[in-house]
Amino acid sequence: MDTLSTFLNEDNFLKTLFDAIPCSVMIIDQDHRIQAVNHSFHKNFGRDPETAQKLLIGHAIKCEVGVNNASACGFHENCTRCHLLAVATEALNGKKQVRKRVTLKIKAGEKFESRNLLISASPLNYRDQRLTVLIFEDITEFNQLQRQIGLQKGFAGIIGQDVKMLELFDVIRELAEIDVPVLVQGESGTGKELVALAIHNLGSRKGYPFVAVNCGALPETLLESELFGHVKGAFTGAFRDKKGRFEIADHGTIFLDEIGEISPRMQVKLLRVLQEGTFERVGSEKTTRVNVRIVSATNRDLQKEITNKHFREDLYYRLCVVPLHIPPLRERKGDIPLILDYLLQKETLENERIPPKMSSSAMGALLDYHWPGNIRELQNTIQYAIVKSRRSQVIDLEHLPPNLTQNHLSKTTNNHRQRRKRKLDIDSLREAISKANGNKLKAAQILGVSRATLYRFIEDSGLTFD
Repeated sequence: MDTLSTFLNEDNFLKTLFDAIPCSVMIIDQDHRIQAVNHSFHKNFGRDPETAQKLLIGHAIKCEVGVNNASACGFHENCTRCHLLAVATEALNGKKQVRKRVTLKIKAGEKFESRNLLISASPLNYRDQRLTVLIFEDITEFNQLQRQIGLQKGFAGIIGQDVKMLELFDVIRELAEIDVPVLVQGESGTGKELVALAIHNLGSRKGYPFVAVNCGALPETLLESELFGHVKGAFTGAFRDKKGRFEIADHGTIFLDEIGEISPRMQVKLLRVLQEGTFERVGSEKTTRVNVRIVSATNRDLQKEITNKHFREDLYYRLCVVPLHIPPLRERKGDIPLILDYLLQKETLENERIPPKMSSSAMGALLDYHWPGNIRELQNTIQYAIVKSRRSQVIDLEHLPPNLTQNHLSKTTNNHRQRRKRKLDIDSLREAISKANGNKLKAAQILGVSRATLYRFIEDSGLTFD
């Protein structure tokens, strides 16, 4: 049989070119069997061309499913969720190149390691065969380096490069692959809905609806109808049947914000949905079954609410299979310039205006502030500043809301007072030198002055220290 591998071996130029490609390359047929691999593939995966041609994709790259299952690569139930196979199949069935980042567990030595791969798949017609060229680029170390030095400015619509945020992004990645309820905890304005949306968009339900409900904004009677729907005539104003949010979110994700606000009666109904996946519309006796992932959020301490008998313990443990905490803005102030840049670009783009610059005094005021309203308050502050500075290309201290400017001026005044209190005298100097065991640099640090200031005072005072 005239195989592609035979053709490559006969044409020395093409074989040399194929092996010179620095990335791992394999060519597969419609049965996911390998027709050829290059030298880099042999080097990176330990499979020589002759051995590889007898294998399926998963066996060749030593993926966890492939190693543990002889019927992998399209013929095993776990392969339905394989992103690598999805890329290859899409290229086989289409006409365009497909590129995707995938994470696979690959055997290295005696253990499996997670590897981040950038896969490029291109269709190829050879004689009467439909083939796919797969190019593997290992970007594991690059992604780790990005996370370590904080080059990633954002993730799935969430902006941040603080260490706490990078850790949060890693947890979101893991949760996206595990279809369990998640409880997102954090102060108001930290972006809990963005986290819920990221979990949805990165998971297997991303092709289905993401439905958000603010449980604290509706009274109990309306909330029940909003969540579970109602039938015509169920109550005054119910002129037609209406689907609830759970039905709309079927096979997708429902985000229940402010879950700590719901009444005990609604807690019982919600517990049933979590346990059985069923409910009845208001006014109906017909049971409806849904398949949804529940992500809930609260700024309350639900453990305290349980102690005070305001929240059911069994519901809490159903909702909080995996807890997720979002740090407040005051604990990641290093992200403020990044978020600020994004908000300035966004707000001015909508108003067809060139983004203004931020003066050092205005930036200092933003960094000094404690942000009780978190990201939402920062966004409102920027909107206020853009309006106030509309005749200027620079946002200055005077353009910020009064509470920020007053806070900044108060801190500046206190700093000046502290510096005045640090005025040197001979007694305090002797005491500091004694505490520092004669080390003048340490003595300067104790006194809160620079080393140059300390030496100048010693010289002017005519003092000597052994």
